[in-house]
Amino acid sequence: MTPRTKEQNDEIRLRRLAQIRSAAADVFLNKGPLLEIRDVAAQAGLGYGTVYHYYSNKGDLLQDLLWDALERAGGWLETPLVAPLELPRASTLEEAPAGGHFGLAAAADSGNSAVADSRSGSRETAAAAELGPVAAASVRLLQLWAEDHAHYLLYKLAGEGFASMPEARSATLSAAFRREVLAPLAALLETGRAADGAATSAGNASEPPYQLQHAEMLLAALVGCASLSLRRGKLHEEAKDIARFLKL
Repeated sequence: MTPRTKEQNDEIRLRRLAQIRSAAADVFLNKGPLLEIRDVAAQAGLGYGTVYHYYSNKGDLLQDLLWDALERAGGWLETPLVAPLELPRASTLEEAPAGGHFGLAAAADSGNSAVADSRSGSRETAAAAELGPVAAASVRLLQLWAEDHAHYLLYKLAGEGFASMPEARSATLSAAFRREVLAPLAALLETGRAADGAATSAGNASEPPYQLQHAEMLLAALVGCASLSLRRGKLHEEAKDIARFLKL
């Protein structure tokens, strides 16, 4: 048997990490801070020792999960909404892509109910193109959450100020989330207000506090509305209804 190359080992490691983080996001959504490493191992279909090899404590696992999700956190504000999303599908860990917008979700167990409704969600994404910029972006975000539970968990915990984490870690994450997500979202909301004929402060380098507060309230509303649909595996197909409910 030919030994694996370093590149092959690195690729397997990245995919295993993605699998573990995806499972951890699912467990955390159900158990919160009571999550244990053995719960993650069971969810991922891995041995306890395998998961422990990568993460010896849940604090480090949660931190890596959130920072990994933060790298993808602003993409929904930038992606043009002109066609259905092409979602990568993978039936095994070896076939799953190591990165990208849906890297974690693709590496997760293919039995996840969120993946099951991805086809209907793609139709919803295309239909959302008729909405205004804020509503369309919100639909994109909801559908990203349906595919990537770590992404949803990031926004949920950000709304709570990352209170379940030590202060040193939560402060750094909060600052990064404000910079990567809240500030761009505040700018989008201000653009929407300007399009409606409202007064705008376009051109300011920093968003006034009320704009950031508006962005925080919008994300909190989306997180709250998404929770039930996400647990029922219906978030893809109900994303546009949520946007309409919130009158975005």
